[in-house]
Amino acid sequence: MCFLSDNIYDYNTVSQGKITIPNVDDSEELQLTDLEDTKRLADEESRVRTPRLKQDSCLERNVYFTACPKINLQREERATLLGKFRNLEHDLDNLREQVEEEAEGKADIQRQLSKANAEAQLWRSKYESEGVARAEELEEAKRKLQARLAEAEETIESLNQKVVALEKTKQRLSTEVEDLQLEVDRATAIANAAEKKQKAFDKIIGEWKLKVDDLAAELDASQKECRNYSTELFRLKGAYEEGQEQLEAVRRENKNLADEVKDLLDQIGEGGRNIHEIEKARKRLEVEKDELQAALEEAEAALEQEENKVLRSQLELSQVRQEIDRRIQEKEEEFENTRKNHQRALDSMQASLEAEAKGKAEALRLKKKLEADINELEIALDHANKANAESQKNIKRYQQQLKDVQTALEEEQRARDDARELLGISERRANALQNELEESRTLLEQADRGRRQAEQELSDAHEQLNELSAQNTSISAAKRKLESELQTLHSDLDELLNEAKNSEEKAKKAMVDAARLADELRAEQDHAQTQEKLRKALETQIKELQVRLDEAESNALKGGKKAIQKLEQRVRELENELDGEQRRHADAQKNLRKSERRIKELSFQGEEDRKNHERMQDLVDKLQQKIKTYKRQIEEAEEIAALNLAKFRKAQQELEEAEERADLAEQAISKFRAKGRSGSAARALSPVVSSFTRNLNLIRTCIRSKFRELHNDTGCLL
Repeated sequence: MCFLSDNIYDYNTVSQGKITIPNVDDSEELQLTDLEDTKRLADEESRVRTPRLKQDSCLERNVYFTACPKINLQREERATLLGKFRNLEHDLDNLREQVEEEAEGKADIQRQLSKANAEAQLWRSKYESEGVARAEELEEAKRKLQARLAEAEETIESLNQKVVALEKTKQRLSTEVEDLQLEVDRATAIANAAEKKQKAFDKIIGEWKLKVDDLAAELDASQKECRNYSTELFRLKGAYEEGQEQLEAVRRENKNLADEVKDLLDQIGEGGRNIHEIEKARKRLEVEKDELQAALEEAEAALEQEENKVLRSQLELSQVRQEIDRRIQEKEEEFENTRKNHQRALDSMQASLEAEAKGKAEALRLKKKLEADINELEIALDHANKANAESQKNIKRYQQQLKDVQTALEEEQRARDDARELLGISERRANALQNELEESRTLLEQADRGRRQAEQELSDAHEQLNELSAQNTSISAAKRKLESELQTLHSDLDELLNEAKNSEEKAKKAMVDAARLADELRAEQDHAQTQEKLRKALETQIKELQVRLDEAESNALKGGKKAIQKLEQRVRELENELDGEQRRHADAQKNLRKSERRIKELSFQGEEDRKNHERMQDLVDKLQQKIKTYKRQIEEAEEIAALNLAKFRKAQQELEEAEERADLAEQAISKFRAKGRSGSAARALSPVVSSFTRNLNLIRTCIRSKFRELHNDTGCLL
């Protein structure tokens, strides 16, 4: 009779006097087929992912090549804007030189006026000494000149009406200036409110930055915990699967052993104890399986909690970005409203300039009419001597009018100085608004730096990911390619942001140039008004000189032909000066129209820059979306690497268990040999035991070779 060990591994199956080896190869072959299936799935996933990565790289290259012409176009536009800016500076210098020349001409005209007054005084003294004797001859001419005087008074009344109309225009312009002052006050109030909002916005940004830092710290901690939990989860899953496989193997072995026990019960009466031990082992394995199942459920619950935390932090971060974008959009709308108000003021100035041009045409028509009157007075030169006394009165009255006009001119000059002071105040306020705009731009740049810092943190996380996944050779090549493309996208993104900043600076310069040209337009309008006043003064001088001419003609009978010629020469000189002033006024009008055209061109260019900025912003959003997709692909690659690592650990654990079972089997064989040395059954079992050991060694070598292949395929994860 054979004595068998109590352990289930200490004996082989004995059936009808023959000992057979259990089918150990079946479980090992199943494990090997599972490993081969896992390897084949990993290869298929890598083949499917490779064309997708190639397609993404092609799309990124297309985006880069389409963005390059836009960047070159913006650089060319910037060069053209610089050229236009230099041309405007040159035009401004020319206008200043013209203003200085006008001031010099005005001084010359005043000197000539004083000289003409001296000559008139001389002729008046001559008349008082010599013309009393001819008073009777001048009576008839006096009556005729009274009729002429009535006509002249009518002309003066019409001119007075025009003066009243011009006064109304002046009042209207003053009201417009007051309206502009009110608009400037409103702009300052808006600027103060914007400053307050900016300060509040700075506080909010600081708070959100603190929140973002806290969320980033929580996110890092949660990611670390998530990684730990994921590794623990994979470990527990591997242990659970191993327990399941062990349970299945134990069940199969139990079934085989049950059959063996049935056979052995016919020969050996001690098989009941083995069944009891097998049942205890099965219960113990079931308890271990339940414990592993509970631990797996706890790990899955913890992983879900960490994923929820990560999602909440991402939602809060997206809300912060949306709030910042909304604030920036509100600022841009406020600046657009300010630009529209300045455009309306410019249109009103254009209307007033057209009214001034109409007044100038009317003055030219009156000048032609006065020239016709001068010709008629030359025909009546012989009868003018009789109206000498009345002419003296007219001379005094005209001199009084000249004094009144000079006082009015001084008042207008004082008003012009006041307007210049108001202009300086408005310019200082505009500079203050510009400084506030630059401060808001700096805050925007700070927000961009925060975004870049977040992107830098993202790149640091990617580097950590590279360090963790560098051991997986099959995925590391694709991942390095994605990282290089991501870096190129970051550089493209930085370049696009720089171009967007340049376009914003261009728009700002265009707005400054528009404001400066509007100021120049106001200055040219003031200059046109002063020129119009000078023209009126010259017309009054022409009238006075005409009176003097009449006086000279009354003394022509006494040999005053030379004096008459001098006065006529003087009249011609004054007319030439008037023509020169009119030409200069026409040149100023042309320069004004050129400035208006340039203002329109600059506004159009500013609109184009704004559109380019919007296109760049859309491109940046698309690139950010691509970055998110790449990040998701990297996470998928990490998951695949983790799965491969879990499968590798599972295979390693199965190998260790197989080796343990082999060791146990060898120990059972040695014990069986020790117990059955003296019996005939030992002699019968010796060839079976030797064949069993050979099979066990073959299985061990096969498992080790498969293990080495799996080790090479997974890229030496250990």
